[in-house]
Amino acid sequence: MLERPTVDAFVAGLLEDGAEAATARSRHLALRRYSRWLAEEGELQSDQLIGSRPPRLDQKLVHPLNQDQLKALLASCKGPDLRDRRDDALIRLMVETGLRAGEVVAMTMPDIDLAGGSAVIHRGKGGKGRVVPFGPHTGRALDRYLRARRTHRLAGTAAFWLGDRGKAFSYFGLHAALRSRALQAGIPGFHPHLLRHTAAHRWLAAGGSEGGLMAVAGWTRPDMLLRYTRAQASHRAAEEARRLNLGDL
Repeated sequence: MLERPTVDAFVAGLLEDGAEAATARSRHLALRRYSRWLAEEGELQSDQLIGSRPPRLDQKLVHPLNQDQLKALLASCKGPDLRDRRDDALIRLMVETGLRAGEVVAMTMPDIDLAGGSAVIHRGKGGKGRVVPFGPHTGRALDRYLRARRTHRLAGTAAFWLGDRGKAFSYFGLHAALRSRALQAGIPGFHPHLLRHTAAHRWLAAGGSEGGLMAVAGWTRPDMLLRYTRAQASHRAAEEARRLNLGDL
């Protein structure tokens, strides 16, 4: 029987066992839908879960990489071989543009315009495409990678990024490669999505507009921007206040 005390105990047990609030919330919502369906089909006399509330989601603060960590991450890619040049280009592109890992992996050769300094994302999250600009340092890293790419067994294929030992490059490969670099750089708790958080913070800290950041990063809702930049909001506000110097009367 789907009764509220039973479901509440189930959700509480998930949280006590270490499940994320988002996981417990999704399980709770699934049970609510199931209970409603059973009532509509006459399998239950009534829906006992009407009004039952899911657990609140904690707003986690994700702190971006600082300048020293970024330099250490790039320093771990120093080397002449394809893997080094690929990872250097990957990190620079992701931390400058805020591209999602899936968007990066899906890139093909025609998507990169080195002369124009831009990359085309044909299908971002939500099915929306966009053009993303990058600067000369990222462009140079991409050019170095492309020259090393010519020697790869799959150089004639359309995929822009290629893997080690003559293999293709997958979503898993990107995660493994960047986590390995972070380990070398001494960055604990690293995950590739952290580069997207870092890109967003760096954009705003440099004085970039929120609208411009949303367009480049592929966000359509301001609340998503806030989610990615909340951790350093007070720091950026303090820096802005110092630049404004409104106490100078």
